[in-house]
Order: sequence, then structure tokens, then C-alpha cells
Amino acid sequence: MMEFRVLPDDHADLSLSPLLRAARLTIGYADAHGGIGLTATKAFRRDFVHWAVEHFDWPGQSAAEVFRYRRLINEADFQPLELLHFLLIRLRLGRHHKGSFKVNNDGRMFAAQPGALFDRLIPSFLLAMDHAAYSRIGEPAPGNWNTWLNVMNVEIESGISERQLYGVFYGDGPDWDNDGWRQIAAFSACVLKPLEWSGLIAMQEAREPNGRPAHMIFKTPLWQSVLRLDTDDMVRPAIRH
Repeated sequence: MMEFRVLPDDHADLSLSPLLRAARLTIGYADAHGGIGLTATKAFRRDFVHWAVEHFDWPGQSAAEVFRYRRLINEADFQPLELLHFLLIRLRLGRHHKGSFKVNNDGRMFAAQPGALFDRLIPSFLLAMDHAAYSRIGEPAPGNWNTWLNVMNVEIESGISERQLYGVFYGDGPDWDNDGWRQIAAFSACVLKPLEWSGLIAMQEAREPNGRPAHMIFKTPLWQSVLRLDTDDMVRPAIRH
């Protein structure tokens, strides 16, 4: 089993969650500006999309990266915002009204209480979302969150490469340079990316022993602060040099 602890609003580790930060920024912007304008297809208008790109400080998608190849960005071009828009509506923290996204009283209340907002937003995002639906691969990863989190709790304590972690769950056959790359990509999109966006893991560029580029996966302090897992007693503290 797994359990999410509710953290106090002033807990420093809450600042490590990109999705929480983006949600508070979006709610705050909508409240301060009387709403966020919508397109005819009910997406956020470009003026806010550009503001979000510049202010979200999203891992792996800095403003410089996003604007490198195009100057006009739609909501669909910035996936974190498109996903967040969906979540805010689904969790009833705001609604569409007369061509704008409007914050409601629950949205204002939760935005002022980061610990409570994290508890409302992140478990729903991780456990209830169909992550395959918004991935480029479109394929789910076999498994479930109880297994993934409890195994990762032990395996990533000292850091592990994305490929090595995939092997822990599914074996060593698939690799990025053979036909198994789709399975690894599905695992990355449906498990690792949601954890990174939630702020529970950090992914760093590195190289494997054979010299190949790799993403190394580490727990963030937020993982230890917010998650209570069956394997907690099995975790050996990482040796830090």
C-alpha cells in the first residue's frame, strides 16, 4: 500500500513540485486578471501560454528551449499547461465562463494552502490520470503505482539510470537502440515523467558505464516527506560523497 502525507503549507519541500507551482501560478494569474481568455476551442489564449512558458520554470522545458524553434506557442504546444488546464477543471478549482477560465472559491482557498493543494492535485494526477493518453507513444506501461513506487523506493535511493530501472521491472532485453525502445519510452512517459512533474524524482543527464547518454533518476526530498510506503524499512540510506 501507499499513502500520501499531508504536509503543512510552509513545508520547504513543496517548492520542489513543478505541477504544484504551476497550478498556484495559474490560479493566481486568473484571479488577478479576472480570468484567462480562451480560444474558440476552449484552450488558453496565446498571451497566457507565453506567460506560463516564461514563469513555470518547467524541468527540461525552459522558455529558451520552448521558444527556440517557434515564437508563437499554443496551449497544445506546451504539454504541461494543457494537462494542468484539464486538471484544474476536473478538480473543480476553476471553470469556463463566457469565454474565460475563472477561478472559483475552492481554487482561491487551495492556492493559499500549498499543502492542501498538493494533496488534492498530485494523487489525482498520478493515480487517476491516463498518462498514456497524452504521451507521444500512446501505449501504457504494464504495472501499477503500488508496485512501481514500492520498488523504486528501494532501487533509486542511491540513483539509477532510466534503462537500469526499466530492467528491474521488465528485464534487460529492451533498449533504446533495439525494437524495445517503445516499451522503455512508454515506461518513461507513464511512470517517470509524472513522478518528475509531481516533484518526487529528479532526472539528471549522465552517461552509463559504456559511455551512452543516460538519464539518472534520484528521489527528491519531497519523496521522503510525502510518501509512506511498505518498503520504507528496506531502504538503506544512500552514501553521499
